[in-house]
Amino acid sequence: MIEEQQPSAFRGFMNWLQESVTVKLVFIGFLILVLLIPSALINDLIFERSARQSAVVKEIADSWSGDQTIKGPVLVVPYKRFVKAIDSDKKEITKEITENLYLLPEHLKMDAALKAEQLHRGMFDAVVYNSQVKVSGNFARADLSALSLTPNQLLWEKARLEFSISDLKGLKNNPVIHAAGQQLAAEPSFIAHPVFNDGLQTNVNLGAVKEAGFSFDFTLDLKGSQELHFMHLGKTTDVSVKGNWSTPSFDGRYLPDERRMDTAGFNAHWRMLYYNRPYPQQWVVDDNLLTDENKLANASFGVKLRLPVDQYQKITRTSKYAILIVLLTFVSLFLTEVIRKQRVHPFNYALIGAAMIIYYTLLLSFSEQVGYNFAYLIASFATIALVTIFIGSLLKNKGAAALFALILTIIYTFIFVIIQLEELALMIGSIALFIIVALLMYFSRKINWDKH
Repeated sequence: MIEEQQPSAFRGFMNWLQESVTVKLVFIGFLILVLLIPSALINDLIFERSARQSAVVKEIADSWSGDQTIKGPVLVVPYKRFVKAIDSDKKEITKEITENLYLLPEHLKMDAALKAEQLHRGMFDAVVYNSQVKVSGNFARADLSALSLTPNQLLWEKARLEFSISDLKGLKNNPVIHAAGQQLAAEPSFIAHPVFNDGLQTNVNLGAVKEAGFSFDFTLDLKGSQELHFMHLGKTTDVSVKGNWSTPSFDGRYLPDERRMDTAGFNAHWRMLYYNRPYPQQWVVDDNLLTDENKLANASFGVKLRLPVDQYQKITRTSKYAILIVLLTFVSLFLTEVIRKQRVHPFNYALIGAAMIIYYTLLLSFSEQVGYNFAYLIASFATIALVTIFIGSLLKNKGAAALFALILTIIYTFIFVIIQLEELALMIGSIALFIIVALLMYFSRKINWDKH
């Protein structure tokens, strides 16, 4: 009798495992947790492909020219000063030393015209540009009394103008500077303490001008990639930028006062005063003031030439919904299984979950070839068709299969809409999730939890 009861108890336990709603729910939850592993691996793959794109863009920029930041010009005037020192015989002597007076422009104006294009390498694109930047302005009379200097101390004949661009490789010709009635050629700065790292300079004889101030102008014919920035160095700085790129992004410390963007290109204008500039109008001794990275960040602004679509960013956002889609699909299948009293084997759940994770590799691979939107259509159609046919064969019911096709279509359409939205994405997503929970609560009423 005991031997007969043991197999009977075992069979009862196995039947309970197969039919128990609670056990099935526990398995579904465990399977969802397991699917987090391949989901994370796919996110790593997306990151790897995005990093590869960044590397290719950098390679193109290194070959063409990097992003450009235009700095300057700054007027540097040496001056003599006498200091007391102790010689080798411990006697006090008077020693003459030379230091620098630095002056920023009274008014600085820059007009830039960009002609952008896309360069292709394999499946990746990079934005590069040619530009002409006209730089003009004037230097006003220095306030020597505020610096405890006298006019006789200054060496006006040895003055120089210094300016800089980020990547000198992008300079297409040697700039000619018109300053104080002179025509001057720029040269690389090889002096001991330049105003800018990797800068350019030209000597300007101000012996005839001295303290009166003077105007200047020059044109930079240069090329760069992705970004063009400027430094706010004038007491008043006016910058105008126009280009043929339809999707610019303005960034930096200052946003443009006026902007216009359309399919033909963009036009932007900045006008800034020196009140919120991190530099004084004039100073002495400090040779490294304009190379401070923090101050540079607080004084720079400009435009980025963005690609119209960054598929990797969109795929990353899409992949964050992977587990949600799997969860909704499993719950829908589970409710169908319970309500229709048609058992679906756990292995079939695993296959459906695998198909819905592989969806993201399809999306990634196709988006690199045909773009995100078309890739989303291909991957969604393929996955919905595969899962629908599989569920139809399991349940032997075309109506149930059609219902699942509708559910998956609604889910993937909803995710696509969320990805396209930016400011309203959180609100729309929250409302949709609320509706989903409400529907699950409604349909779960038909399940007799006590029976299982």
